[in-house]
Amino acid sequence: MSQQTLDNIFQEWQSNEALAEQMIPLVGRLYRQNNVVATMFGRSLIKRSVIRILKDHRFVRKIEGTELSVQDTFPIVKAMCDLNLGPAHVDIGKLGVMLKKQGGGDVEAFLRKELHEIVDGYQPGASIGEPKDVVLYGFGRIGRLLARILVEKAGGGNLLRLRAIVVRGRGDVAKDLEKRASLLRRDSVHGPFEGTISIDVEARTLTVNGNVVQVIYADSPEEIDYTHYAIDNAVVVDNTGIWRDEAGLGQHLACKGVSKALLTAPGKGSIKNIVYGINHDDVTEDDKILSAASCTTNAIVPVLKALNDQYGVVTGHVETVHAYTNDQNLIDNYHKGDRRGRSAALNMVLTETGAAKAVAKALPELEGKLTGNAIRVPTPNVSMAILNLTLEKGTDAEALNDYLRDVSINSSYQKQIDFVDSPEVVSSDFVGNRHAGIVDAKATIANDNHAVVYVWYDNEFGYSCQVVRILQQMSNVTFLKLPHA
Repeated sequence: MSQQTLDNIFQEWQSNEALAEQMIPLVGRLYRQNNVVATMFGRSLIKRSVIRILKDHRFVRKIEGTELSVQDTFPIVKAMCDLNLGPAHVDIGKLGVMLKKQGGGDVEAFLRKELHEIVDGYQPGASIGEPKDVVLYGFGRIGRLLARILVEKAGGGNLLRLRAIVVRGRGDVAKDLEKRASLLRRDSVHGPFEGTISIDVEARTLTVNGNVVQVIYADSPEEIDYTHYAIDNAVVVDNTGIWRDEAGLGQHLACKGVSKALLTAPGKGSIKNIVYGINHDDVTEDDKILSAASCTTNAIVPVLKALNDQYGVVTGHVETVHAYTNDQNLIDNYHKGDRRGRSAALNMVLTETGAAKAVAKALPELEGKLTGNAIRVPTPNVSMAILNLTLEKGTDAEALNDYLRDVSINSSYQKQIDFVDSPEVVSSDFVGNRHAGIVDAKATIANDNHAVVYVWYDNEFGYSCQVVRILQQMSNVTFLKLPHA
């Protein structure tokens, strides 16, 4: 390869970097002014770095089999800024591929056709709904990740406002607030928080990227009057797992300023267990208490739904290889649960899971068809579910993978099902993945009516993203998704 060729390749990279740098403020303007969320085949471009944007463009090659460059998409984003667009989720990746396949042409005319439903739809000062106050009851692993996501999404048309967190303890407030802020600021698994956090000891608040969050100290819900903090009609997200039935979670509803409660664990009794993307349409205004089910249920239900729709699931077994959790002991010690008292960092721990039975709460058609078990392994995050299934229709690995790949891109499960086809991926590659589950195509086994499908999932972050999607549903935040093709 000549030096001239090498120089040309590097110059092309620098040109793409420059365009990506110019794209960032345009994407931000569309989001904050027009409530337009720009995506790249389902991957949000909001607040992304130059390298992340370039990588997302490179990702299109794996989906469409064609290269997509910022040279193709920058004119689209620039033109979108001039079209006075109304609120929507707009996939500029799909638009870019469509325009490229038709041989290019007048970008503005193309967008006026494909985005005609929102062209000139921007109304200054108009709102797509009423803001919803959110309170995080508990500030552990899931609570802190929910805080990160809610702060990241603040502004635009999200409408969810993180107003408070509730924690126990009334000791040294200054020291406690510093520790809470430090845990939010730094995370050994998910890395540093992107932004700034300041503390007001007297007001007992954390200001996170401009969002003032009240820290409320209480040992039980009955102690709290949220209206005292100007919080009203709030959704309380219970991250503690202490209460899982209506009686326990109903304590939140008895508090002034609270209208609804959402549990980040499987609910018991008649509580609806919601897997967003599958049965979120079952949520009604009358539902005061909901459950976001478990991380494993969220990971497997979308894939099982897709497989059942196409092939029919006769029976199956779900084996979960799960990262250890805070419930386990670091070293051997007493634990009320079987085997969980043994060191999480040193052992694979066989334990039970209710995920297989819980599937039926979101997919009644699979009731009684699945069994399940779990193995806790010495990794801090990212788990895997192995779906060992007997199908009504025969297939092979290639056809099954082609189907799941298409579902991950072109179906309503785009945010729930991701797809990877690499022989080198391992668990840490999926830290921070926003999908409920990721199908590992290279591991798929299919022989006539028998199939084994491997599904990775970030049991912390991916699950937290699903919880936020339910919060959006509960606050009646819905977006038109374009293009339709």
